[in-house]
Amino acid sequence: MSIDSIYIAMTGLDAFERGLRVISNNTANLNTPGFKSSVLQFADLFHSGGGAGGSVARDYGYGLTTLGTKLDFSQGQLRTTGNGLDLAVDGLGFFVLRDEAGRVRYTRDGQFTFGADGVLVSTTTGEQVLAFDGGTLGPVRISDLKANAAKPTGTITFTGNLSSTATSHTIGSVVVIDAAGASHSLTVKLEQAADSPGTWNVTLLDGAATVGTAQVAFLAGRPDPARSKASFTYGPAGQPEMALTLDLSTNVTSFDTGSRSTLALGSQDGHGAGELTGTSFDEKGELELAYSNGQKVKGPRLALARFDSPDDVRPSGENAYEASDGRAWETGVAGEQGFGSIRPGMIETSNVDLSEEFSTLVIMQRGYQASSQVISTANEMIGELFAMRGSK
Repeated sequence: MSIDSIYIAMTGLDAFERGLRVISNNTANLNTPGFKSSVLQFADLFHSGGGAGGSVARDYGYGLTTLGTKLDFSQGQLRTTGNGLDLAVDGLGFFVLRDEAGRVRYTRDGQFTFGADGVLVSTTTGEQVLAFDGGTLGPVRISDLKANAAKPTGTITFTGNLSSTATSHTIGSVVVIDAAGASHSLTVKLEQAADSPGTWNVTLLDGAATVGTAQVAFLAGRPDPARSKASFTYGPAGQPEMALTLDLSTNVTSFDTGSRSTLALGSQDGHGAGELTGTSFDEKGELELAYSNGQKVKGPRLALARFDSPDDVRPSGENAYEASDGRAWETGVAGEQGFGSIRPGMIETSNVDLSEEFSTLVIMQRGYQASSQVISTANEMIGELFAMRGSK
């Protein structure tokens, strides 16, 4: 029986050593972004038993075994990094990665960067980060988005009051952009029609040259919806002609303020060419591109995936996971269909609970020591047995 005791105690040593290994791995990854801790599952080995006197069972057992580890997918804390390409999922969802061979994996580690080829990749694995672009799942590319083309001015808006008792008003330095991105400073001159109160003749000037003349009108101090815009065709030197609309339909009035008018340039919708200056993502996982010309452009929206059961997940190393049953996984986007939101400029820290790991460590240590003591005691008993047989 002492031989059986040694064998049983050895199963304890082996199982507790595996438990120490799991704890060691958890604590070693305490600061690994997106890491999910594991718990080792224990079970007793099969029993053999018989009857003694037909009524008392003898069921001694054969020791301890392990069934494998169970992943804890609880949310880790979110830590601010200030990097617009560091992302965390607040709630359900994993980022979707794909390697060069086409293998798809999933991770909560949102440390991303754009490679030399302009493709968004995981800094941990080097795999492409997938997103939805027009409903199609694919990589995030900015190689063709590093410049923002110039847009010629189409509409110029104004704001303020054009005094109804004034006879004229001039607005200088009205800047417009041509198709090449060059700026042109124009002048808008307004003169009230002598025979029609509330009607103004609008003249657009490029320096001393007249671009064109049109009319706008006001009713009871408000823009006449039918005549609140003046249209012109402007031909900058060396550039195609531009259709310009001077829009006085909103934020403009014409009340009696004497000879003083406050009507001024509000905005114009053209812009020059710009270079890419920044990339980031919003809480919906949508790519945001910022350019030196002040423009911001939206890009693809990051894909998220989730599983129905922890049994559908298999660790694959590098802080990533694979689907053991791909049919049990769902793919979507942040903020919809139960998926969590994206937290830009943050990463999810490990969900390892150090105090719990240390408590479990003490239990494993005591179990290991107890199993060792059983082996020592059984060995002494066997030694005494051989000594007894030798003395006969």
